[in-house]
Amino acid sequence: MTERDIPDSWSSASDREPDQNKRLSRTEQFGETQPFGVPPTGSTSKSVKRRKKNDTQGLPINSHSEETAQLSSASGKWPRWMKSWTLWLVLLMLIPGSVGFLAMAMLLKLPTAPNCPSIFWPLASASVRLHCAQLAASKQTVNDLLQAIALVKQLPQNHPLHGEIDRFIEEWSRDILKLADQSFQTGNLEEAIATARKIPEDVSAYKLVDEQVDKWQSIWTKAEETYNGAIAEVKERRWQSAFMLSAKMLRVDNQYWAGTKYDQLNRLIAAAREDGDKLGKAESLASSKVVDNLLEAIKLAESIGQESYLYQKAQEAIPAFGRKMLELAQAKLDKQDAEEALNIARQIPESTKLQGETDDFIAIADAKRSAWIGNVSGLEAAIAQAQQIDPSRPVYNEAQQLIARWQLEIEDVANLEKARMLASQGTVPNLTAAIAQVQLIPATNPRATEARQEMDRWRAQVETIEDQPYLERAEQIAVFDDINSLQAAIAQASEIRRGRALYPEARKRIRTWVGKIQRIQDQPYLDQAQELAQSGNLTAAISAAQQIASSGRALSQEAQAAINDWEGQIRTRENWKKAQEVGAAGTPEALVEAIRLADRVSNNSILRMDANLAIDQWSQQLLEIARSQGQSDIARGIDIAKSIPRGSAAYSAAQEQIKTWQDFLNPKPEPQPQPQTESLPFPQSTTNGQ
Repeated sequence: MTERDIPDSWSSASDREPDQNKRLSRTEQFGETQPFGVPPTGSTSKSVKRRKKNDTQGLPINSHSEETAQLSSASGKWPRWMKSWTLWLVLLMLIPGSVGFLAMAMLLKLPTAPNCPSIFWPLASASVRLHCAQLAASKQTVNDLLQAIALVKQLPQNHPLHGEIDRFIEEWSRDILKLADQSFQTGNLEEAIATARKIPEDVSAYKLVDEQVDKWQSIWTKAEETYNGAIAEVKERRWQSAFMLSAKMLRVDNQYWAGTKYDQLNRLIAAAREDGDKLGKAESLASSKVVDNLLEAIKLAESIGQESYLYQKAQEAIPAFGRKMLELAQAKLDKQDAEEALNIARQIPESTKLQGETDDFIAIADAKRSAWIGNVSGLEAAIAQAQQIDPSRPVYNEAQQLIARWQLEIEDVANLEKARMLASQGTVPNLTAAIAQVQLIPATNPRATEARQEMDRWRAQVETIEDQPYLERAEQIAVFDDINSLQAAIAQASEIRRGRALYPEARKRIRTWVGKIQRIQDQPYLDQAQELAQSGNLTAAISAAQQIASSGRALSQEAQAAINDWEGQIRTRENWKKAQEVGAAGTPEALVEAIRLADRVSNNSILRMDANLAIDQWSQQLLEIARSQGQSDIARGIDIAKSIPRGSAAYSAAQEQIKTWQDFLNPKPEPQPQPQTESLPFPQSTTNGQ
C-alpha cells in the first residue's frame, strides 16, 4: 500500500518520529525472518520509503552504460588520464558492484503494504495487526494508542510474537499515562484520571495506573491545602504567612499549581494586601472617634471591591463604623447637646445599613431638643414630635415613656415658672412663697431634682438675709483687736447655727479671731525665750519656748522653729569645742578628726569663721608633718598629705607634694635614642630674583 492508500485515521510513515521508526524496523524484521513463521507479506514505512527512494534515483546501470558508449565512440587518440590503469581498475570494481546492488534491491523489494481500515481483523495475521497497531500508535493520541493496544492484545498467549506485543503494550500504556500526565500538568486532574483509567485492566501495565493516580491526587490535594491555607491567611490579613505558603507552591510537582495558580495567588495576595492596608487605615481612623475620620473610614471600606477576599470584612466594618457615629451622636445627646447629636446622625451614610436606627435617633433627638427649651410650649412641641413615631419602630416604647414624662413636666414647669417669678422679688416672704410653690412638685416627677436645686438656692438666700446682721455686728466689734472685743465678736458670730448658709463664713472669721487672741496671750512667753537666747542661755530659751511649741496654738510653729535654731547652735558650739580639744593633740589622726568636727559647724553660725581659720591651720600642720614623715617614709607622707581636705589653704601644696613623691617612686622610663638615619641633601629651592 502506498502513502496515498493510507486514510486519515492512520498515520503516514513519513510523519513518524525517529523512535517510532525504530519500532517499525523491528516489525519489518519480524516480517522477513523465519523464526516466528510469519511470511514476509507485511510492509512497513521503511519499505515504502525505500521504494520511493529507488524510484526517484533511477537505475544506476543505465547511467554507466551510457558512459561506456561515450568512451567507445571517442576518437582514437585518448587523453593521457584515460590511459591510467588505476582509473580502469576503479571502474571495473564500481560497475559490477552497482549492478549487483540494484539486483538485490529489486529482489528484496516488498509487496504493497496492506490497507489497515479495510482489513477484516478476525482473519488478519499477527504481523498485519502489529503493523497497523504501530501506525495507529504513531499518532500519539489517546484513542489511537488504545486502538493499537486493542489490535494486538487479543492475540493468544502462546503466539510467537506475544513477548514483543507485551513490550509494545507496556510502551503504549506508558504513552497514554504521559498524555494523561500532560493533562494533569495543565490543571485537568479529572481528565488525567479518566484518561489513565482507559488503559485496559487486563494488561500488565495497568498496575501503573493506580500508582500514578494516587500520586496525582496526593500532589493535587497538597497543592489545594497550601492554596486554601494561603487564602485563609489572606482573609485574616496575615500577609507574611500567606506569602510563605505561596512560595511552597513553587515546589509542587505540577506546572499548573507551580505556575498558573502560583501567579494567580501572588496577584491575589498583593491585591488583598492593598485592600488590607485600606481596611487597616479605615480601622485606625475609626478608633479616633472623630466624625470626619469615621466618614473617611467608611469611604475606604466602600472602595474594596466584591472580588476581594476582604470584601466581606469590609462590608462588616461599614455598619460598625456607622454604629460608632451613632454612639458619638448618642454621647452628645446624653450631654444635652442636641444640635451636635443631630448633625452627626444626619451624616451617617446609607451604606452603613443603619438608616432605620438613624431615623429613630433623629426623631427622638429632635423631640428632646424641643423639650430642653424648658418652657411649656417646648414640651408640647416635643410631645407632638414623639407622637409621630410609628408603633412598629423599636423606639416606640421609649417615645411613649418620654411623652408621659413630658406631660408631667408641663405641670412642673408651670410651678417652677410661678416660683421663679416670686423669688425674683428677693424678699424673705417672696422667697418663702417660692419655696412653698416648688414643694408642690412630687419627688417622683421629672423636674423634682431641678425643683430641689432651686429650693436650696432660695433657702440659702433667706438664711443669708437672716444671718448677715450677726456677721456684720461681729466684724464691727472685732475691729478693736483686744482680747475682750475679739471674744465678743466670736460670741456674736457663733449665733449662726451649723447648716445655715453663712455658717462656713462665720467659722472662718471665728478661727481668725481666736488666733489673734492666742497670739496676744502667748507672745510675751516667746519674747522672753528669745531674750534668753540672745543672752546666751540657749537651754533656758528652749525650755521656755517648749510649752508654746507643744500647745498647738497660733504661735506653736514659730516657737518650734526657734527651738530648732537654738538646738543647732548648741550642737555647733559642742562640735567646735570638741574640735579644738581634739586638734590640740597635734597628731595626724587628731588633726584629721578635728578638721572633720570643725567642718560640721553651721555656715549660719558666728563660729564658722573661727572654724575655717582652724581648718586652714590644722591643714598646714598636716602638710608639715607629711613632709617631715616623707623624708624617711614617703608612702606614709603621701597618706598624711591625702587627708588634707579640699578647699583648705594647704590643699594645693599637698597635691603638688604628693605628685613629686609619686614621680620619685615611679620614675618614667627614659626614652630610647632613635637610630639616626643619614639625611639626604635636598636641593635648595631658588626663588625669582635670587
